[in-house]
Amino acid sequence: MTPSVYVLEYHLVNYRRTWRASVFSSLVLPMLTMLGFGLGVGGFVTGGVEGVSYLEWMVPGLIASTAAQVAVGEATWPVMSCFTWVKTYFAQAAAPLRTTDILGGHVAFMLFRVLVSTAAFLLVALCFGALRSGWAVAVLPISLLLGVALAPLVAAYTASVTSDMYLAVLLRFAVLPMSLFSGVFFPIESLPTVLRWVAWALPLSHGVDLSRAAVLGLDPGSGAVWQVLYLLAWGVCGWFLASWRYRRRLVI
Repeated sequence: MTPSVYVLEYHLVNYRRTWRASVFSSLVLPMLTMLGFGLGVGGFVTGGVEGVSYLEWMVPGLIASTAAQVAVGEATWPVMSCFTWVKTYFAQAAAPLRTTDILGGHVAFMLFRVLVSTAAFLLVALCFGALRSGWAVAVLPISLLLGVALAPLVAAYTASVTSDMYLAVLLRFAVLPMSLFSGVFFPIESLPTVLRWVAWALPLSHGVDLSRAAVLGLDPGSGAVWQVLYLLAWGVCGWFLASWRYRRRLVI
């Protein structure tokens, strides 16, 4: 096995002891969200959205948003803990591991968490009858792609700050607005022109668009290729930034 796989194994062994704590967020919260927004708010959207019910239209956005939030969540406080509190990274760096091995193994675990959370949400959506197409399973690789776009970049940010206060700032002023204005709860086309361009610059909006096409069985068109490449570009930039910041923190 490669060194990164051993780092991934370390995180998986820890998760085996703590996975029960994530059951609530993985299953119960999606169910409450769909009851509250999909059926509650959706009951007032009598005409539906873009030819489908509000619940069916919103579910793919919620799945993509969940994937983004899990990726950000795993790349903030757990990374801060590995640097500052438990100092796991420094123990791993003392072994014959490179910074890219440490980063790669942890990012792989972040993507595993994204995949598990997305699969759980997909199962809940299936129980609600909110999946219109068999292509809905494509949200799993789409969510992984969204995780690739966000997790390394957020890990780079976490490696650059010294207090978890800055993580709360990130969630309040970056993650929350991104979740609100990326087409999860209403079409991006309803935004003013300036905000519309801002929304399309955010990676989540492209993950929502790809997920919606998959869940609703729509033809994503040739633009889907550019959206995939755009998310990959975010991931590549995030990886190089994270590698640089990890090296600065771990290599003396």
